[in-house]
Amino acid sequence: MGWVEIVIEVAREQAEALSDALMEAGALSVSVEDADEGTDAERPLFGEPGMEPDEAAWDRSRVVALAGKDADLATIVADATTAIGLGYALPFATREVEEQDWVRLTQSQFEPIHIGQRIWVVPSWHDAPQDSDALVLELDPGLAFGTGSHPTTRLCMEWLETNATQTRTLLDYGCGSGILALVAAKVGVPQVIGVDIDPQALEAANYNSARNQCEVAYFLPEAFAQAHPEGERFDVVVANILAGPLQLMAPMLAGRVAPGGALVLSGVLDRQAQEVIAAYAPYIPLTVWAEHEGWVALAGRLPE
Repeated sequence: MGWVEIVIEVAREQAEALSDALMEAGALSVSVEDADEGTDAERPLFGEPGMEPDEAAWDRSRVVALAGKDADLATIVADATTAIGLGYALPFATREVEEQDWVRLTQSQFEPIHIGQRIWVVPSWHDAPQDSDALVLELDPGLAFGTGSHPTTRLCMEWLETNATQTRTLLDYGCGSGILALVAAKVGVPQVIGVDIDPQALEAANYNSARNQCEVAYFLPEAFAQAHPEGERFDVVVANILAGPLQLMAPMLAGRVAPGGALVLSGVLDRQAQEVIAAYAPYIPLTVWAEHEGWVALAGRLPE
């Protein structure tokens, strides 16, 4: 079966509603692009950290809907424009989609990632590096947040590789795909626990742990609190979330750190670092451990 793209240029305020309406009318997928791409009027949707535009939208948007080559494209557009309250069918162009091996094309965009000194994150369709000293994690993109490509994940992984080799217990709060828990297990931490609010993340984390032959116990927050009451503390607590939630969770996360233990936080922009440090100051002293691409990892130890 062949495919064709329906291309419609609309104003910013119409783009989201039209996208939803096209899906309802029979489009297989919809994306939105900058209609001024490649011209002097092109505008990035996301800037550097701290420099993001107030509204994540383009003034002139190009809505691109994918449909089967045999679909009634005019009817799809007419139904969609009627659904958003227009009294006329928007003009549209079409683009044929070349037949390709989409699985192979997608896989070609993801190469093994080298992090720190020995860590390699390797998609399942790639061979692991031929290095007996390599610490290899087999992870595929897309299951849940955390494949090592984001600066915050990399920073935490580098901290664990450098500092967690003698750790006995570790808590990864907001574990996502489980990648930080897996690094901890790979560097030799005997007891590793991951917690996340998303059941699908835990499903992915369990899958990844089995795939990498790592022993990690994963919990939803309520189940974690029941299995590991408040008095139980860990040699290392790591949380790669966002600055806002991290500040709110300061008493809880700091309260899980054993005397002499370490707390590692990321998901924090460099301009947010002092706010997060201040939120944890009553519980544990934190400093900026490292910075990468505008993001920081904060770390500190609880006095014994």
